[in-house]
Amino acid sequence: MSIIVGLGNVGQEYEGTRHNIGFDVIDLLAETLKAEFTLGNGPFVVAEGRHKGRKIVLIKPTTFMNRSGTAVKKALAKYNTDKSDCLVVYDDLNLPVGSIRMKGQGSDGGHNGIADINEKLASRDYPRLRVGIGNDFPRGRQVDYVLSPFSESEKAEVEASVQKAHDAALAFVNLGIERAMNFFN
Repeated sequence: MSIIVGLGNVGQEYEGTRHNIGFDVIDLLAETLKAEFTLGNGPFVVAEGRHKGRKIVLIKPTTFMNRSGTAVKKALAKYNTDKSDCLVVYDDLNLPVGSIRMKGQGSDGGHNGIADINEKLASRDYPRLRVGIGNDFPRGRQVDYVLSPFSESEKAEVEASVQKAHDAALAFVNLGIERAMNFFN
């Protein structure tokens, strides 16, 4: 069994923003798996499905982005799953719009949601999938930028990157992080 966690902020005002691209990937996975979200046993909503005979649990934390660690920790405990079988999908300012990058472990790279997960798990050793949102913002305007929607000119690239991230997440489930990285990095 694999757990795939998408990071984002709950609430209609955050839908479609750069910071919620992790939720967008999870929503596309749920559509593929024909899985419905329900309230989880923790601060998250959950959807379960199967792909090529493997069980997949999709998680969207119901906390704000910066408090994602509690949801991840509780989901791992609830499903008795090792962190090596949990892929975290999130936005990354350091990657251009349209690109993705998988890693088996690493630092938070300045991402507060990842920093909270690292703290709550007391580890940086879990797979993650970064989805590029670009960094075209004036100094001091990072918060406004990540909470803004993508421009019309970016939408085709964003849709393609969400699809690519979806495919990479399924490759993680079926092939493991190392082989998925070979295909998608």
